[in-house]
Amino acid sequence: MNDDLGHPVVVPRPVRRVVSLVPSLTEAIAVTRPDALLGATDWCTHPSDLDVERVRGTKNPDRRAIVRIAPDLVIANREENRELDITRLREAGVQVWVTVIETVDEAFASMRRMFSGALGWDVPAWLAEAERVWAEPVAEDGRRVAIPIWRDPWMVVGSRTFTGDLVARLGLVNAFGESPDRYPHVDLADVDADLVLLPDEPYAFTPDDGPEAFPAIPTALVSGRSLTWYGPSMLTARAELEEALRP
Repeated sequence: MNDDLGHPVVVPRPVRRVVSLVPSLTEAIAVTRPDALLGATDWCTHPSDLDVERVRGTKNPDRRAIVRIAPDLVIANREENRELDITRLREAGVQVWVTVIETVDEAFASMRRMFSGALGWDVPAWLAEAERVWAEPVAEDGRRVAIPIWRDPWMVVGSRTFTGDLVARLGLVNAFGESPDRYPHVDLADVDADLVLLPDEPYAFTPDDGPEAFPAIPTALVSGRSLTWYGPSMLTARAELEEALRP
C-alpha cells in the first residue's frame, strides 16, 4: 500500500499500535479505536481525556521515544511534519504513513485510505456522516474574508489549503486565495476584506488580541479546530462556523 505521497508502507493488518503526529488525525484515531493509539504530540488536544505518551511537537518529535514505543505505524502529514523527521524514522525501521490534505474532498478521501488501507480498519461511521454534512449545498455568501493565523509578523491563509477550501464551501471568498504562497506574510494595509476571521489557533486570537488591528473591518472570533482541523471536528464545524459567520 502506498501513502498519499506514493511511498510504499508495509504493516501488519489490522494495525494495533499507532503513533500520530497530526492533531486532527490523532483525534480521528482516538475516537475510532482508542486502544490502538499509543503516542501523540503535545499539540494533540482532542479528545480532552487523551491519555497516551507524548512525543513533543509536530515539528520536533522525539524520534527516540517513537522508536521505543515500537508502533506498527506512525501517521504524519506533509504540511504539519518535517520531511527530515519522516526520513529519520523510516531509516530507524519505523513505517510512516504520510497524508496530503489541501481540500475538504482530499481530507475525506485521505482519511478513508488511512483507515481502510493503512490501518486495515473499517471506515468509521462518523466519517461517512461528516461527508454527508459537508455535501449539503450552501447559499453563496460572497463576502471576502481574510484569515490570519499569526501576528508579528502577520500571516494569513493563502492558496491550496484545507482552510481556504473549507471557507469556500461556506460560500465565502478567501481574500488571499490567489496568492502564490499557502501562508503568505502580509502588511495590514494590504488586507482588503469584508470580514476577518480570527481563529484561536495556531495563534490564540482573543477579543483583546487581534480585532484592534482591523478597526475598519468587521472581525469574527472562531474556533481554530472548526476552521482548520479535519477529522471528527468536521461533524460540528459547519454548523459552528455558519453560526459564527451569520451577518
